[in-house]
Amino acid sequence: MTRQIAQVAVDNATIHFDKRYSYRIPPPMQGRVWPGSLVLVPFGRGDKPRMAVVLAVQEETQENASPRLKSLWDAAPEQARLTPDLMELVRFLKERTFCTWFEAVRAVIPYGAQYRCTLENGRPVMQNCLNRTTERVYTLAGELPAKPKPGPRQLAAVEALRQGPLTASQLEERGISKPTLDTLCRKGVLQEGRQDRMLDLFASIPFDPQPITLAGEQQHALEALLPDLEDDRPHAALLHGVTGSGKTMVFLKLIERTLELGRKALVLVPEISLTPQMIRRLKSTFGSRLAVQHSALNNTERLLQWRMIQQGNADIVVGTRSAIFAPLQNLGLIILDEEQEHTYQSESAPRYDAHDVAKKRAAIENALLVFASATPRTETYHAAANGKYKLVTLKQRYGERPLPKVDFIDMRAELAAGNPREVSARMAQELQKNLDNGEQSILLLNRRGYHTVGMCTVCGHVLNCPNCSVPLVYHKPQQALMCHHCGHTVQPLPQTCPECGGKLRYSGFGTQRVEEELAELLPQARVLRMDQDSTGQKNAHEKMLAEFGRHDYDILLGTQMVAKGLDFEKVTLVGVLGIDSLLFGQGFRAYENVFSLVTQVIGRGGRAELPGRALIQTTVPGHPVLQLAAAQDYEAFYREEIAFRKFGLYPPFCAFCVAGFVGAQEGAVALAAHRFGTLLAERAARRPHIPMRLLGPAPMNISMLNGKYRYKLTIKCRNDAAFRALLRETLEAYAQEKLPQKASVVLDFNSDGDL
Repeated sequence: MTRQIAQVAVDNATIHFDKRYSYRIPPPMQGRVWPGSLVLVPFGRGDKPRMAVVLAVQEETQENASPRLKSLWDAAPEQARLTPDLMELVRFLKERTFCTWFEAVRAVIPYGAQYRCTLENGRPVMQNCLNRTTERVYTLAGELPAKPKPGPRQLAAVEALRQGPLTASQLEERGISKPTLDTLCRKGVLQEGRQDRMLDLFASIPFDPQPITLAGEQQHALEALLPDLEDDRPHAALLHGVTGSGKTMVFLKLIERTLELGRKALVLVPEISLTPQMIRRLKSTFGSRLAVQHSALNNTERLLQWRMIQQGNADIVVGTRSAIFAPLQNLGLIILDEEQEHTYQSESAPRYDAHDVAKKRAAIENALLVFASATPRTETYHAAANGKYKLVTLKQRYGERPLPKVDFIDMRAELAAGNPREVSARMAQELQKNLDNGEQSILLLNRRGYHTVGMCTVCGHVLNCPNCSVPLVYHKPQQALMCHHCGHTVQPLPQTCPECGGKLRYSGFGTQRVEEELAELLPQARVLRMDQDSTGQKNAHEKMLAEFGRHDYDILLGTQMVAKGLDFEKVTLVGVLGIDSLLFGQGFRAYENVFSLVTQVIGRGGRAELPGRALIQTTVPGHPVLQLAAAQDYEAFYREEIAFRKFGLYPPFCAFCVAGFVGAQEGAVALAAHRFGTLLAERAARRPHIPMRLLGPAPMNISMLNGKYRYKLTIKCRNDAAFRALLRETLEAYAQEKLPQKASVVLDFNSDGDL
């Protein structure tokens, strides 16, 4: 006689008790529980209900079974089960990011598809976190009786349903109300059921496929990639093309071939602001079997899109980082557009990099993975240059259009000439020229707000956030100081120093300040500001970009969200403001980030018939990174950067792990970080074959965040199974000494030096 045993991992676990726990599957649930099932279990001494995920199901004989095993309380329906490939991704996240099992589960499935515990008749049961995602659907079940004489609405309902089932909302659009439908159901004429609510997020985009004509270089790129798409092995490639070279058209042809092969495609973009244009192209070319996954959708929309994918009703998925977990079956193509962007890296548990998860999915599905960028990450280009990925290049703009002409404006000379504004005289002249010609302009300033620093003119005190070690930023519309990290707000605006009573002086500039300057300098210009403050409402990105595309505005002023992926034929001038602060930023990727940002935003100009030009305002016009970005010379930049990386032993020549420590008392956090380093060093000394360099501890760049102090250890290592085992052993020792009570620890392999 045998019985089934489920090995599960429970929710709300810390790393030291995030283990497999065995539970008996009661007879009524046998055949309903598989690996990947979500279940409800009694946990701990008090048998408190906990959600859990099933990791394995085993058969056990009665003789060998432990009589003390507890039984599962409830199990989710089969359609909520994580498929074997999604469970493989859960295991991958657990192994690589040091998260708990259930943190990985929550990353893989959206909130609406998750379950929680509730009480039903005093008994703990599972309930969907979101249960308002179905709608009534009616089917014709019989003929309408002649007596009593049916009304016109009843006749209309029956005629409409002769063509097939319709939802309540579809019938309501035809003037047929619920009372009429209820009457027909009582007569047995109609049958009422429920189905997942239908949601077409792109109904306004017409299906209008246009022939895709590739230039010679694009055709060669496609022909280089097709063999890897068409065989049954995993492949990876880097599509490196200058801005405006037509990489998206190559994507469309690859997707077209993927669908012809009966497989499915996944397209990732780095930011929500880039999804509208990509969705428009994909929907107009391939029709309605397109689903979206990104954080701007509400929970209901996201769940319905996820179910659409899960049920096999989507051939293409487009989205931001989390879309890498979309439950697509028979996946043949994965595209990471603008692959250099840091937004592909998660900043909360599990701290995964979409690059790594994409490589794992491609290996599982035998798919082609295409990284694409005009400014790829140094690690990605190094892998391609050394044959690990196939390198495919596009060196010319589509239609042989020239790259924008770039010029520098020395802001030291502007100041010497008596211009205190952040918009230089030359920039204002060029913007006016575009206005006169009916052309559009884009201005990049990667700082939001009005003034960025408030300082006392007497004692030098800086107005910092009380919860974070950063200056408060003045936002003029709210007449308030705000923290961009924790949201702390000071209102009304202080006029005197809280330390000495001296006069405060506000300085620095953000997008709000430049917007005001533009209104003074160019009163006839229609300026659209696009930053985190102005895009808070739902679908704000899409609406703003559509308005700019219709030429409702002349100048688009924004932060990084305007720097990449946008394609407007009337944009002929691009201006870069305030770039110097990024040039001298911390982290080994600082130069790479500046080169990418400047190159990308310059590439927004001159993408159609009209030639483009760009102006860069800086106090260091001769800086080599800016000069290389202006020349759009990625290969030369890569040679400089890879030499620096090799000399300093940075990725790709080693892995970079940051151990972050967070707690309420600064001294305790510093001591905990030091102790972790000691524990790690002691264990590493017993394994001399594991290469490792340990730096720190030291305060993080932002040493206090949300009232918690933050320290870090930086570890240069080889990210392999042996090193990860060493880290796990150190974490166990750290927990045994009760140090997590003083400072929680987070491990991140994707950071460039800070968390």
